[in-house]
Order: sequence, then C-alpha cells, then structure tokens
Amino acid sequence: MLLRLVCVAVQAGLLPLGFACALATPPVSAGDGNGRGLHVAPSGDNAGDGSTTRPFATLERARDEVRAIRKARPLPAGGVTITLHAGVYELARTLALTQEDAGTAASPIVYRAAPGAEVRISGGKRIAGWRAVNDPAVLDRLDPAARGHVVQADLKTLGITDFGTIGGGFGLEGGPGLELFFRDRPMTISRYPNEGFITIADVHGPTKIDRKNAKACVEGEITYDPGTDNRLARWKDEKEPWALGYWLHDWAEQRQRIASIDPAAHRMTLAQPYHHYGYRKGGWFYGFNLLCEIDRPGEWYLDREAGIIYFWPPDADAQPIKDGEAVVSILDTLLSLKGARHVTFQGFTFEAARGTAVRIENADGNRVEGCTLRNIGSWAVSMSGKESGVYDCEVTGTGDGGLRLSGGDRATLTPARLTAENNHIHHWSRWNRMNRHGIFLSGVGNRAANNLLHDSPHTAIHFSGNDHLIELNEVHRVCTESNDAGAIYAGRDWTMRGNVIRHNYLHHLSGFTGGRERGCIGIYLDDMFSGVTITGNIFYDVTMAAYIGGGMDNRVENNLFIDCKPAVHVDARGLGWAHKWPDDWLREIREKGTLSGVRFDKPPYSERYPELATLLTRTPPTPAPTGNLIARNIQFGGTWDDIEKPAAPLVKFEGNLLGLDPGFVDAAAARVGASAGAFRLRDDSPAFKAGAMGGAGFARIPVERIGHRKNTGERVK
Repeated sequence: MLLRLVCVAVQAGLLPLGFACALATPPVSAGDGNGRGLHVAPSGDNAGDGSTTRPFATLERARDEVRAIRKARPLPAGGVTITLHAGVYELARTLALTQEDAGTAASPIVYRAAPGAEVRISGGKRIAGWRAVNDPAVLDRLDPAARGHVVQADLKTLGITDFGTIGGGFGLEGGPGLELFFRDRPMTISRYPNEGFITIADVHGPTKIDRKNAKACVEGEITYDPGTDNRLARWKDEKEPWALGYWLHDWAEQRQRIASIDPAAHRMTLAQPYHHYGYRKGGWFYGFNLLCEIDRPGEWYLDREAGIIYFWPPDADAQPIKDGEAVVSILDTLLSLKGARHVTFQGFTFEAARGTAVRIENADGNRVEGCTLRNIGSWAVSMSGKESGVYDCEVTGTGDGGLRLSGGDRATLTPARLTAENNHIHHWSRWNRMNRHGIFLSGVGNRAANNLLHDSPHTAIHFSGNDHLIELNEVHRVCTESNDAGAIYAGRDWTMRGNVIRHNYLHHLSGFTGGRERGCIGIYLDDMFSGVTITGNIFYDVTMAAYIGGGMDNRVENNLFIDCKPAVHVDARGLGWAHKWPDDWLREIREKGTLSGVRFDKPPYSERYPELATLLTRTPPTPAPTGNLIARNIQFGGTWDDIEKPAAPLVKFEGNLLGLDPGFVDAAAARVGASAGAFRLRDDSPAFKAGAMGGAGFARIPVERIGHRKNTGERVK
C-alpha cells in the first residue's frame, strides 16, 4: 500500500522521481548485535581475542579481524558488530576500509560506541610542556595586554614537525594546516581586528577593472584605513603575515600572503598569485597569523620556523592550562571508505582532523548515524555512491562545510538516494567563509530532510543536479557575512530540473549588513536556474524570500510569507546583463545538439522534462523567463512582489492571498516566529474558505513535522 501511495505522489509531481523506492523502503539501522561481536578499548591489547574480557586496543586490529572472519567463512547472520568502549582513540593513520571490509544487507559491519559511552576518534595530538613566555624579544612583540598570560610549547620536541600550509578561499582548496583546540573548542589564529574588517581606502595596481561605482584593479596593491593608532605598522616585522579579504565581491573571499607593508604611506602589497577577481576601493579585510596580535584569550600563533606555538588560554587565571587540555590537529582524514558496502558507524565523536573527517567513496548501504563531528579542518562528511546517508548527527566547528553528498547519473537520470536526515549543523565555515555549505547535494535523486542549520557566513543548503528533495528543514542565521547569497541555493543551468523544495522553515535571514547588493535570499534560483518546485514552505523575516533569477518553468505554490521584503522576485537577467551564459547555452544546442553536455531532447530528459524540448520555439524566445507560476501563496506583513519590468508580463499569478491576516492559532507566537508550529492556521482562516485563493484553497503545511528532532521527539533549539 505504501509503495502504491508513493508512486501516485511521484506521478502527481509531488516528489522527485528518484524517491519512489527510497520512501517506500526506508533504510533499517544496522547493528542490533545479533551476529558476531568484537570489542575495542583504550586499555585493550591487540594480542587479545576481541572479547569483552580481552578487547583489542585499536580500530585497525578490529578491522583486520573482520577481514579474517570474511576470508574464513561467510559473514554470520546479523553481521559483525565492533563495540568501542569509552575513551579517546588517537589515530596514527587514517582508518581505511575497502571492499575487503564490506558487509551485506543481511550481514552488515557495524562500528558502534558502547551504550552510554563517550567514544572519541581523534586526529589530533595532546600538547604537554606548556610554560610561560619569558624571552624578552617575544614579550616585546606581544600586545601589552597579553604579557603574563601567553604560554608556549615546543612542538618539535613532541615529535610534531608537519605544520601544514595556510591557504584557501572562494573557489580554492586549502586550509589552516595545523590548528589548536582547547577544551573541545576551536581557538582563533591571532587576528586584527578581532571582529569586523579594515577598509580598503584605495587601490593602486596598474591594470584597471571596469567596476561599476568603484575603483578596482588586478594587482594587490592597496592603501588601507590606518585607524586612530596606525596599528598595522606593527605587522611589518612579522614572519608570515596573512590577510583574509573580500577584495572585490561581497561573496568571494580569499586568503593572501602579505608581501610588504609601508606604515608611513598606509600601503600594503599582497603576494602573488593575486585574487582572481581583483581588488576594489571600499573592499574589506583583516590580518591574521600575527604574533603581535595575540591580544585576547583564545588566540594563538605558530612560529612555523621554530616550531613554537604561543597561546593565551581562556580562563587561564582561574584554571591554569594543564597538559592534554590543548590538542593540535595532525591527521588529514580519520575514516576512509572506498567501495566498502553496508558499513555503519554509530555514536562516535570524530574530531581534530586537518581535512575532511569522514570520506566515503562508491558508497552502497553505508551509514553515519548518531555521531558528533566537530573541530574539523575541512568538511565533516564527504560521501559519494548510492543508498547511503548521514543521520541524527551533530556537525559543528568545521573549517569548510558540513555534509557533501554526491551520487546519481545525470546522463541517465538514475537516482543515488543519498540522504542527510535529522542532523544539527551549525557554526561551520570557520576557515573558508564562502561557498562552503551546511549540506551540498549534487547528482540525481538525493534528499535533505529534517535538518537544523544555523550560524554560518554563507549558504545552508546548495544543490546541483536533478530530482533532489529538500524538505522539512529549519534554517536561520546564515549568510551572515555575505550578500547576493541564498539560504537554499542553486544556479546557472537549464537542465538541472525536477528539484522540489517543500515544507521548510526559513527565518531571520538578512545577510551581511555592510553589503551593497541583495542581502540573504531565502530560496535563490540564481542565473537562469529552472524547473524547481517551491511549495509549502514558511518564510518569516527574510530579506528576499523566493527569488527567481531569470529562470524558466519554476513553480512557487502554497507558501506562507510573513514579514518578507519582498516575498517574491522575478527578473529577466538573461535578456540583459547576464546574456553571456544563455548565449553560450543556445550556441551549444545549435552546434552540438546538447545542453550542459546532455541530450535534453531525447529520453530520459525529453520524457522527464518535456519543457526542455521547447527551448528553441518559445514565444517570447528563450532566454526570456517564461513558464513561471506564482500561485496560492499567503503574504502577510512585509511586501509582496518585486518583478522586473521585462519579466512582468511573463509571470503567471493565480489565487494569492495578499495582505489579509491569515488567522494563526497563536498570533503572539507567530509574531515571534520561534518555531514552525507558531504558523499553524486556524480552521476559520480565510485561506480555507470556499472559493478562496482561486477556488483551489490553501493546502495545510505540516508544521508539526518540520525541523530537527532528538531521539525523544523534542525539537532542538
């Protein structure tokens, strides 16, 4: 019966095609312990037998025992469960699993934390031997406020000689290299200013850039605002000064080595390679990796030449630093799965990796569930393959993004059914600030559901590809350092269709207050992105809620817009300033018969997305934003629409309820917007009256199902 209902929903266009099987046969959590059991403990011995009384000491030993079991005989019914007992497991190398370590659907391999145990899998090394700074030359370099508070440790004497390299930024790979964590929190590489930015007063490179309303150039030669004390003069004697800047665009930061500073002229020269967009007057930056700028608790600096780390510990006066409280990241990746099928990791804390903590390639039936992934240099989980996912995890303090899921075949539109479900993802993008997402879906037929995402400088959910389902998520306080950005974002393709964004709660989204562009958009279909269904969502206090940036065949239906300015935007950029991309796409169609490299005019594209077949025959001609429908939405407070003049006659509006009080069950709670449940409508709402909203009426939004839930069923705030 369930399968029949799902199929009917797919046929009605309510769900992406790829989710019929996924929703009809939900994955079953493995690891019930019915098969063979092995045990690992920090006090164990790899010469033991893996029993509760003689546990192994390392995960590698347990992995090798599973391999031996698989070689000797078929896996037992119920599979093999490896139970890790409480403690910290500092990995000397990545735990690598391959096809040799695979389970089956009936006999999975499960690595789990013992019930009630805190099990930490770390790529770091605990630091001992801290002592007060007493070198007069170092004390002289320190900020006066820091003297007497900063301690130091010699990493080389601890056997740590690989410090990594500093790099990264918009469109670039790279990170901080070695990082410092203290009492399970990431510390800050010394910077100035501690909050905010320094303004670029002027640019001096010889190669000019045509930048509207701002002087700009290619070369990194700038004059800065010196402030009241010309503080940057102190930087000229630093060994390896760096700057992070929004050098040209509000949404494209990059880290650059500082080559020289002229304090008298307030002039700074940045080392090559220059930022690929260039530099403009009025941009902003901050300096970091500066010994002289350790000026508050929580800041640190590493002298890479000497191998000495300097640190002002938080609360050091009340609680002096102890050996082992500070950890530096050493290992790049904690867990790597390549081709290992039906393997589950349950209940662990993954921490202190320099790169991506968990890498899963060619996944099939793999799960990461109930884990905490924190204090990571890059992404928490990167997963490719099919029929796998990340469930019930907390992700926080990553240098890049949260969960990156890629799978499915765009040529055949074969879904992967990768899933990110019921995760709490917050405070990511510590290092690379832009274009690192809480959740990134790419490929075909993947799903993000019931996740709570908040507190990030950029996008919460980014999707690329076809037939993804983004539903029941809650998103707030993202894009805090960016303009022209979306909480949920996709852009620049006509063929990536069939995506459904439904029953999400997006609230308190405004963007970076210092910006000059669009702020933070709720759902942003950028640069002609097309064929998306936006339905049943709640937008509360969003600068721009539903934004169609020149695309076609998008549907904005049955949404609730409260205090949004505006609720709906549609433009015709493909006919104007952004014509280059559709010009190139139309040329590809005429010359190659393909679009974005796929045969859009033949099955499966012609059957799944018949609108694509009309791209060359539409009236008015493509790339005019035709086929967009705005229907049966409720707008209360704020403003309704912002439709660009060339797009206005092409947008179809039907049955929208504008300006009237929709009748919330709890009007006071709705004005605060604490939860999606605050926007439940009374039975006598004007939206439900006969003949309302064009006669179709407003479909109730399942507010009780939206958002993250703990195992107890309670929402996480």
